Amino acid sequence: MSIEIVSEQRCHGGVQGFYQHVSMATAGTMKFGVFQPPRVAERRMPVLYFLAGLTCNAETAAIKAGAQKLAAELGLILVTPDTSPRDTGIEGATGDWEFGEGAGFYLDATTPAFAQRFAMYRHVTAELPALIAASFNADIDRQGICGHSMGGHGALTIALKNPETYKSVSAFAPIVAPSRVPWGLKALPRYLGDDQVTWRAHDACALIEDGARFPGTILVDQGDADQFLQTQLQPHLLESACAAAGQPLNLRMQAGYDHSYWFIQSFIENHLLHHAIALRA
Repeated sequence: MSIEIVSEQRCHGGVQGFYQHVSMATAGTMKFGVFQPPRVAERRMPVLYFLAGLTCNAETAAIKAGAQKLAAELGLILVTPDTSPRDTGIEGATGDWEFGEGAGFYLDATTPAFAQRFAMYRHVTAELPALIAASFNADIDRQGICGHSMGGHGALTIALKNPETYKSVSAFAPIVAPSRVPWGLKALPRYLGDDQVTWRAHDACALIEDGARFPGTILVDQGDADQFLQTQLQPHLLESACAAAGQPLNLRMQAGYDHSYWFIQSFIENHLLHHAIALRA
């Protein structure tokens, strides 16, 4: 398993790089970003994955979130996967920013049209960590996961399904119940088919209702001026599911903040500290 360097730049004493490799999971070339903090050659360091949202790619969070300075101080390797396979040639996979390329929803598709290429769950949870372990001085026994919007959905569902793998989880403005909101109702049937029972494995609220638990506290920040708050995000559903199940949740409503990376920049420090504490333990 090998990677190709697309670019590497010095950043806050470390290195921000972008790389690509031939993915078995998605049957094509996948790109990803890695920030390596200073002194990473001296010891293995914990890994934090940041899953981006609709329309984003492997560069978006690395460029816009402003996470590298504190990650350098905390000794965190930051990994930013792409949000889907690219150049798939699949009919219907382009031309709609809410679905297809740029909108993989971090699941493994099962419908005939998308199953061969759209295996983002397998890519993020198995293939990419193995690649990071082989190519960087990373301690994959200490992994955390974070995400924004669609990526927040990915972070929550992945952590709930793999509580032994991830030591920490957080999200910015996540889609907490895709089975019940327009973004999910557009994507889930096309990726997974019409049987709504199968959707529950890709819905954070449904997973919690069905018995999934994360051993630590889930941190969620949500702006109350987010244009998608009422229609697509509905964090009160996660709050209710966690309360009923006894799942620790720190849901923070942030006054005046929208859905943008300005919001993420404003609170990324809190999230990095949340992960660093868990990953050091």
